[in-house]
This record gives sequence, C-alpha cells and structure tokens, in this order.
Amino acid sequence: MRHTRVESWVREQGGSAHSSRVREAGFTEYQMRRAVQEGRLERVRRSWLLLPDVDPRRRAAASVGGRVTCVSAAALAGWWDVGATDVHVALPRTASRFDRGGVEVHCAQGPMPVHPRAAVDPVLDVLFQVARCRPPVEARAIWESAVRHGAVQLDMLARVRWRCYAADRLARTVRGRSDSGPETVFVERMRAIGIDVRQQVWVDGHPLDGVIGKRLAIQIDGFRHHSAAGDRRRDLAADARLALRGYTVLRFDYHQVMVDDSHVEDTILAALAQGLHRAHRPASSRR
Repeated sequence: MRHTRVESWVREQGGSAHSSRVREAGFTEYQMRRAVQEGRLERVRRSWLLLPDVDPRRRAAASVGGRVTCVSAAALAGWWDVGATDVHVALPRTASRFDRGGVEVHCAQGPMPVHPRAAVDPVLDVLFQVARCRPPVEARAIWESAVRHGAVQLDMLARVRWRCYAADRLARTVRGRSDSGPETVFVERMRAIGIDVRQQVWVDGHPLDGVIGKRLAIQIDGFRHHSAAGDRRRDLAADARLALRGYTVLRFDYHQVMVDDSHVEDTILAALAQGLHRAHRPASSRR
C-alpha cells in the first residue's frame, strides 16, 4: 500500500533513509521539506532524513554519511550485543569531512553488493566486518546468533567467497547450535583447552546447553535469567531430575562465563579430575 505521509515510509525503513531513496519511493521534495519543517522528520548532512526517535546507531551512521555495520548492526538486528560504545559504520576509503568521535569506521568491502545509499549493511557484509573486527570467540558468538535468529542459513555461509581468512574459517565451523552468546563463549573456551562439549543434547525431554563426556551436564544462564522465582524453581526441578539419571549438573551464570572465566575453567577441570564426566555403573551391579 502506498504511504501518503513520508515519515510513515521512513519508519518502515527503520527510521532513517537517504533522500534519493525517498524520491525513488515516489515522494516529492515538497513533501520531504514540509515534513522537516513540521518536525516530523529531521534532515542530517542535507541528504539523510531521520525520524526524531530514530535509533542512535542509525543517527550516528547518517551523521557521517555511512551505513551501520559490524557489531552495531548485529545489535540493531537483535543478535548478540557485545555492548560496543562506538558505533561501527561502513564508509568508502575516499570518505572525508566527518567527525570520527564515537564512530568506528570500516572501509573494507564485504562480499555482498550494497546500495550506496543504504542505511544498514546487508547480513553477509555485517558478518564479514564482525569477523575482521572482533576477537574470534566474540565473532563466533555473533555469527551463531545470526544463524539462530534465521538471518542467514548455514549452507549459504559455506558458499560465500569471503575474501577474508577469519570469515572463511567461521563459515566452515559455525554450526548454529548455541542458544546464546555466553554459551558460544563457554564452548570455545573449553575447546581451546582441549575439552569437547556436545551442544543441545536432549535428556529428560529437554535440551542441555552442553554435555562433557557421558554424564557432566552444563547449563548456562543468560543475563536476565532467574528474573522470577518460578524460573529458579523450574531449574532446580530439572537439575534434580538430571541427578536422578546419573548426571552431575554444573550451572554457570552470565557473569561467571563472560567475566570470571577462570572460575568456570577451574570448576570444569576439577570435575574432570574427579571423573564426574564418566558413566558410572549402578551400585547394584558393582561387586
């Protein structure tokens, strides 16, 4: 359906749009100018039109004439948010006359063609920039999140010509099995010390975040987990059922995985030293 008000169309684009794209949508210069005069839209760098309540990341990108990309675009899309303070923006190498304060500029060209007046990078280019920009564990968490949210399919990742070793390696190894960023971080840190973690193993009708060996169950609680007493009671009941089935359950929260990782590693190693990952025979079968 054709919009009669230009700001409605801009809102459908995410809250920011280049004036050339607004004209392509059928709106006139008069309609754009009138919307700005009445405060329904704001004009930035003469050619970008923004809603007054537009996301700050889109505003920052428009202020330098670029596109939101990398971790900023990932957070904007609802993937795992690493909490970057600067806004990551894609700009051509020839770009000039802009204030770099609070902006992290990406000039490398991603694998996917992009409209020169786009406000946000396409998915594959966002993943490309993430692979180049972030530490491997962090990058993997964002790629896993993109797959989990259905933004990209695993078979597509494998067919892309990435032109970047870090992105190519992620495309070959990401499996989309992590339910959260901290889960990805945990698995990668375990693998770095030679511990294999099987993910999303179904036991008792529910998936476990990870299983080490036969009987060491790992559960990773997210940042907002246990906001209600009911959540806590449900987890305690699940842990009890697993214990009755011979599992040792180790549960870690967001802070432990993301900040106090030495505690997590020491706990896992101590459990392995005690053989808690091995399947034990029932007491009645022992001699």
